Amino acid sequence: MAKIIVAPHAGFCFGVERAIELAEEASKYAKEGKKVYTYGPLIHNPQEIGRLKKLGINVLEDENQLDENTVLILRSHGIPPQKERALKAKGVKIVDATCPYVKAVHEAVVQLVKEGYFVVLVGEKNHPEVLGTWGYLEDAGGKGIIVEKLEDLKEAFKHPKVGIIAQTTQNEQFFKEVVGETALWVNEVKVINTICNATSIRQEEVRELAPKVDVMIIIGGKNSGNTTRLYKIAKSLNPNSHHIEVPEELNPEWFKNAETIGVSAGASTPKWIIEAVINRIKEITNANLVSS
Repeated sequence: MAKIIVAPHAGFCFGVERAIELAEEASKYAKEGKKVYTYGPLIHNPQEIGRLKKLGINVLEDENQLDENTVLILRSHGIPPQKERALKAKGVKIVDATCPYVKAVHEAVVQLVKEGYFVVLVGEKNHPEVLGTWGYLEDAGGKGIIVEKLEDLKEAFKHPKVGIIAQTTQNEQFFKEVVGETALWVNEVKVINTICNATSIRQEEVRELAPKVDVMIIIGGKNSGNTTRLYKIAKSLNPNSHHIEVPEELNPEWFKNAETIGVSAGASTPKWIIEAVINRIKEITNANLVSS
């Protein structure tokens, strides 16, 4: 009989869980007749965003919707300080659900600017967390670049002092490559490792689990950076790896002759979806859940 092995830390991290709890608490304002919005999707999971909508929490589409009868939840990714000041000026009640680990990145970038470093921010250029952090760099009067690939680093080599930080959900291996390459070309390098421990743990668990199983399933939003990175790690170690959002995406063909099935999920994937996927795998394969 096949067996299912679930990575111990699959699913919500501390920051996401905190953001969801703050949002659920803020849903009381909707019952009082106030408009409750999140500034962008609270987390990168469409199904959980749908659940919050049922609680009266909608994603803000147009800032003209904001007035003094509005409660606005800042998402876990954070926002630029300039934008936060502008929102407060509208008289909106702010619920700040920015992850504390993301706030630590904001503090790190300001610190590097004050110390005179040209900043290398390792991350995805259009990711909301990166855009928020970049706002703090600009607010502090700093200069820097966002690095998605090693080729992006060339501009940094023109500067004698370079400070390196990362988007909290970045791939650790790539961060190490950026640090190593920069150290070869720059006189002084200061590194502040801002990759969240939750990210590191989940990536390490997938590295360990994926090669040991016949099929690896990664659960989470297709728009989730940290989930996509888990999938890429899994795929590099096990060709029979698949990234899904919901149980309906599971293909019975994937599990033919599979004796072991590994499961992990991104930090923005709720427990109820993970459980639904596991139950569906059980239906398809008649497998037993042996560990989690």
